[in-house]
Parts: sequence; C-alpha cells; structure tokens
Amino acid sequence: MKILKLSLKNFKGIRSFTLDTRGGNIDIYGDNATGKTTLFDAFIWLLFDKDSQNRKDFDIKTLDQNGQPFHGLEHEVEGVFDIGGRTIALRKVYAEKWTKKRGSAEKTFTGHTTDYYIDGVPVKKNEYTARIADIADEEAFKLLTNPLYFNTQLHWQDRRKILLQVCGDISDEEVIASDKSLSRLPDILQGRKLEDHRKVIAARRAEINKELDRIPVRIDEVQQYLPNITDIDPEKTAQKISTLKEAVKEKELQIARIESGGEIAEKTKALREVESQLLEIKNKHRSKYESWVQEQQKQLNEARERFYNLQGDIKSLERSLASNQEAAQRYQKQMDELRQEWHRVNAQEFTFEQDDTCPTCGQPLPAEKLAEAREKALARFNREKAERLESISAQGKELKAKAGELVAENAEIEKKLKDARAKLVDAEAAVNSLQKEVESLRQAMDGYADDPAYVQALNQKQELEAAIAALKGGRREEIQRVREEIAYLEQQIRQAESALADIERFNMGQKRIEELKEQERRLAAEFEKLEGELYLTEQFIRTKVNLLEEKINSRFKFARFKLFDVQVNGGVVECCETIYNGVPYSSGLNNAARINVGLDIINTLSEYYGFTAPIFVDNREAVTKLIETRAQVISLIVSEADKKLRVEYPETESKLDMREAV
Repeated sequence: MKILKLSLKNFKGIRSFTLDTRGGNIDIYGDNATGKTTLFDAFIWLLFDKDSQNRKDFDIKTLDQNGQPFHGLEHEVEGVFDIGGRTIALRKVYAEKWTKKRGSAEKTFTGHTTDYYIDGVPVKKNEYTARIADIADEEAFKLLTNPLYFNTQLHWQDRRKILLQVCGDISDEEVIASDKSLSRLPDILQGRKLEDHRKVIAARRAEINKELDRIPVRIDEVQQYLPNITDIDPEKTAQKISTLKEAVKEKELQIARIESGGEIAEKTKALREVESQLLEIKNKHRSKYESWVQEQQKQLNEARERFYNLQGDIKSLERSLASNQEAAQRYQKQMDELRQEWHRVNAQEFTFEQDDTCPTCGQPLPAEKLAEAREKALARFNREKAERLESISAQGKELKAKAGELVAENAEIEKKLKDARAKLVDAEAAVNSLQKEVESLRQAMDGYADDPAYVQALNQKQELEAAIAALKGGRREEIQRVREEIAYLEQQIRQAESALADIERFNMGQKRIEELKEQERRLAAEFEKLEGELYLTEQFIRTKVNLLEEKINSRFKFARFKLFDVQVNGGVVECCETIYNGVPYSSGLNNAARINVGLDIINTLSEYYGFTAPIFVDNREAVTKLIETRAQVISLIVSEADKKLRVEYPETESKLDMREAV
C-alpha cells in the first residue's frame, strides 16, 4: 500500500493542504507546530478514527487564537492509495450538526456527523469500516506504519505474543530433544507444568530444611534424659530380684508362724481389711490427679515441641539473612567496579594520528582528506564511547535492582525473625508455666493423708496394731527383727527394679535416636533428589531461552530480543525487551537507533503479514540514514527555517550498514 495523495481541510491546525507523493518516498520539512505530525494523524484518522498516538478522543477541529473551535466548518481528510496496483480513494467529513427547535428562530448545536466516501460514493460507516478491514487489520496496520509503535504503544506481553506468532514458539518436546540430559524430565513432571513442579520443589525443600534443623535438637533432648547403665547387667539384676522376692516370702511365712493364734488371727484379718481401705482411698485420690497430670504433661510436651520448632525456624531465617547480606555486598562491589569503569571510559580522550603523505605517490595529502579522515575517526570514537557508557549504566541499573530486591527480602526476613523471637519468648514462658503446674499437681497427688476417710481408717489401723501388739507380748521383738529384715530385702528389690527400668528407658531412647537419624538420612536423600530435579528444570529453562531467542533473533537483521529475565534467586520469568548492540530499547537507546530498529521490525512483520503500508518517520532529522525497506517512507523532518510545510522527493537510498545509520 502506498499513499498517492493525502488532502486535509480544516483538520486540526491545517486549513488546507494536499500532499502529492508521486507514489514514492518523500521528505516533509517544517518548523515545530507547522503540521508535520498532523499529516500522520490525518492518515490514521481517515482509516481508524484515531490519531498517530492511538488516541480516539483527540481534537480534530481547527481552533482560533483563543483556543476556541471555529463553528460551521467541515473537517475533511481524503486519501488516494495504490493497493497492489489498484487505486482507491477514501474520504471522511466530520461536521457539526445544528438543529432549529420548534418555536425557536435560531439553530442550536446538537452534536456531530461523520460522512464516509469510497471512490467518491457515499457509504455507511459499517461498509466503510469493512472495506478498511479488507485492506489490513488495524493493529497490524499500526505496527507497519509507525517505527515506534511496537516498542512504545504495546505492552511487553503483546510484543512477546506477536514475536511468537511471527517466528513460532519452541515446544517442550523440541527443547528436551535438543539436550539428552533433559530426557528424564517428562517422567519427573508426570504431567505437571514446569513452573508448578518448581513451586512444589521449593515448598518441599523449605519443609525438609526445617525438619533437618529440628532433628539435632530432638536428638540432643533425648540424649540429655538417657540414664547411665554402664554398671548394670540385665540378666544378673533380674536373677537378683527373683532371689530377693523368694527371701521375702520366706520371712513373711516366718512371721505368720510367730503370730499364729485365734484372737491375733482375727485382729490381723481386720487389720488387713483396714489396710485395704487405706490403699483404696490412696489409689482413688492419686487416680483423680493422674488424669490431670497426664493432660498437663501432654500440653507441656506440645509446648516444648513448639519451642524447639521456633528455635529451628530462627536458625533457618538467620542463615537466609546472612546469605542475602553476602549477596548484597557482592552486588555493591560489582556496582563500585562499574562506576570506576564508567569514569575510566568517560575520561578517555580522542587521539588521532595520520600520515599526511600518500603512501603510493609520495605527494602530500589534501587537507580536506585529512580533515575528513579525522572527522570519521572522531565520530567512531564518540559512538563507541557512548555505547560503552550506556552498556555500563544498564549493567549498573540491573545490579541496583537486584540489590534492592535483596534489601526488601532482608527486611521481610528481619520482620519474620523479630516475630519468631517474640514467639520464642512466649513459648519458653509457656513451657515454664506448664512445668510448674505439673510439679504442683504431682505434689497434690500425695495429699490423700488429709482425707477424713483416710484419717478415720488410719486411726482404726493404729488401734488394731496396738491390740495385736498387746496380744503378742514378748514375741514383738522377734517379729520386729524379721520385719526389719523384710524391709531391707524390699529396699534391695526396689533398687534392682529401678535399675531394670533405667535399662528399658535407655533402650527406648536409643531406638528414638536411631529413628531420628534414619529420618535425617531419608530427608537428606530426598533433598539431594529434589536438587537434581531443580537443576534439570533450570537446565530446561536455560535451553528453551537460548533456543527461542536464537530462533526469533534470526528473523531480524539488527533488532535482538530478550524474552526471559533471570531473577536473584535463579528463577526465570518471561519478559520482552528490544535490544540493539547490547543496549535495551527502554534505557539508553538513542532516537536514531530506535527508529532504525523499528524499521527492522516493520520489515520482518511486513514479510509475515504479506503487506506493506506507508511508514511515517517522525523526528527523521535524528537519523543520518534509514535502513532499507520495501515500504513507502514519509519522513517528517524538523526544519526551523521552514515556517510552512515543504515537500522534497529524495533519490532512492542505497543499502547501508546499520551501525553507520545509527
């Protein structure tokens, strides 16, 4: 598609102007505010009811010196176009609508009307719009008309979508096929999306780290309560208990023989019944407190578990904080080195040495040739110096952004640390409080002696014992001697049984320690497996990034595209940044490079859409030479000397190197 003629009447600040392109490239000169951009606005409005900045609500009317619109004027744009060898004329007329109401002598303004014409024939809006759509899609047309539209008007996600549409995406199967080390990845993912699996890995790794931090604490806790059984022989101790119990039985039989007799037997029977009552009262009292003790002990164990867990969380957060601080210092060191490099490059001065004699004929070289050579060398020096400074600045901004992310992450970690330490204090207080309650309840378990029923039964016991003692008379001392022997034997039994209980507790503790160590080994093996899976996912992402960027960049001569951004934590996120010679479009690329990179993008898109549209190059004076394009180029050039628009018809430009053009 080419513009043959474009006529404006009362459009914005232009009263009347006709642009005759003769079907080729043209240069339009004019001072600021003379209407260069208005021509571009008129062209886009004629097709899509918007201006060159993609705005639909811009003001079309011509304004007076007070900024008020002239009323009663028709605002008109007409264009004659060559589309594939066929000529078509499009025309739009925008006018005010004035209506005389009933009973009023004057007309009042009631709105606007827009009339549409194709090849001079009036048509309805939907027919006009359909004809435009047959020529080209609106979004594609804007991409092909404005070199800056792709990089300034589109969101990065839309730019990325267009590039993938034009150049084609890379399937996961292609990525895996390109690297044999990724062959296990489908079995690992099991139908899950890559990013979802990475989230699962991250969550599980964090959980495993917490568990690994807690296990040594738990092992240490168990070891602290292990009894010392160095001098205890289980078999000998059990045999000793059996022997002592047999001796006790023999002593009890001896007492029975001494105490044999009628009245003594009756009172002894009554005494045993009272002793049973005392034991029952004691057991009931203790059983009531045992359930409370067990409940409080359970709460105490849970409180201890929370306390140890908080200790593990704090250690993990402190390690993350130290790691981030080390990374921040490393970024700061790199930024300092970049500043020194920037000042070193900026301080470089141009030097020029040139032999003033022709090496062929020996004649002195003309002064203009020497001057021309020096100017070229100076231009090359300034260009390379500027590009290097821009590259250093871009690297510094990226490092500063990463350092900022670490600062924000450390602030969040410190907040979590503060909260965890406060919770640790509360947890420790809860443990101490519950410990006191358990001890208090254990003391209360022995308070059965104050029970009135127990006191009464105890009095009965004492009375019976006194009566039996009186009956026994002289046998009392002998029985007392035997009882003392029994008491000594029972003490030895209790000590031996306590030793066996220590062995049981020791064995249970050792079993628990081994269970914790086995859990630690399993978690370590699982963590190592997750590390391997994480590496594979990162290798997949890196491979896909390289393949996709290579595929897309191969379709462009000068423009390069960064489609993924590597985060501080090693993750990769999608993006779309146009780059030329290592300089991002959004930070530091000069206007000349932006225009020519935009033309390079238009060339590739035109080839994809199979359609070319007139390209309006605003601020054309910023570019020494434009790159070659098959489309019609309309250059809008600021010229202070031209107070009215002036049109020139340049000769066809030859091919040139992109670096020289920029």
